[in-house]
Amino acid sequence: MAANELPRRHMIMTSLITGFTLATERVEATEITTSAIGLVAGEVQVPVADGVLPGYRAAPEGPGPFPIVIVIEEIFGVHEYIKDICRRLAHLGFFAVAPELYARLGDLAHMTDMHKIIGDVISKAPDAQMMQDLDATAAYAATQGGDPSRLVVTGFCRGGRQVWLYAAHNPKLRAAVAWYGPLSGTRTSVQPQTALDVAGHIYCPLLALYGGLDKGIPPADREAAQKAADDAGKYVQMVVYPDAAHGFHADYRPSYNPSAAKDGWKRMLAFFKANGVG
Repeated sequence: MAANELPRRHMIMTSLITGFTLATERVEATEITTSAIGLVAGEVQVPVADGVLPGYRAAPEGPGPFPIVIVIEEIFGVHEYIKDICRRLAHLGFFAVAPELYARLGDLAHMTDMHKIIGDVISKAPDAQMMQDLDATAAYAATQGGDPSRLVVTGFCRGGRQVWLYAAHNPKLRAAVAWYGPLSGTRTSVQPQTALDVAGHIYCPLLALYGGLDKGIPPADREAAQKAADDAGKYVQMVVYPDAAHGFHADYRPSYNPSAAKDGWKRMLAFFKANGVG
């Protein structure tokens, strides 16, 4: 095996979750449901180096080309909330696609124990594999009516971390938006860098949306990421919602903060547009 190759793994998860993740105590009545009328939307198979990943795609009807937005999941898989995010973006003219990045490691559709999800799946996912799969997702979208010259990325929770890493990986990105992604953490052989480590190496402007009440992401981490980007001449816009906790955009969870979620969504769309996508 060449030094830059990753071991081939069997895809454990071959289809997506139906409904919401089983790993939350309950689904709130505040969940948003977006119609697929006027869209081409549904589960797809995204070709990657060692097979296919299940994913969800939503795009306007018609030939395009449409701007591409890669949507990176939380730790719970591509469940109904992530699918709905794709549909919301598609109604705004985007080709939105969310690959199931953990398909090789566990079936998130049936996992309920948060500790097992993190310990058995999330912590074992190689960042290098993630970057390859996100590249493959962008390439897939470009063959299906997406415009590769107008490529952006957004992600939530753990997906927010991946947004930072991908912004430092893919020079073709026009903009990136990270929703409360962890900035520090334990470095391992498969996850050798934190978001803080790459903050000064991003290729595109990055909007970072955080909750002031998020106990898992201390203010010092946010300040350090901003400084690293500033010192390197990179553009990072850090927005903190003082009354919001972690997961404030997740409308199916108790952490949902409608005011912060609405403002963050508005800022995201404006940020994409300001960088030529939208």
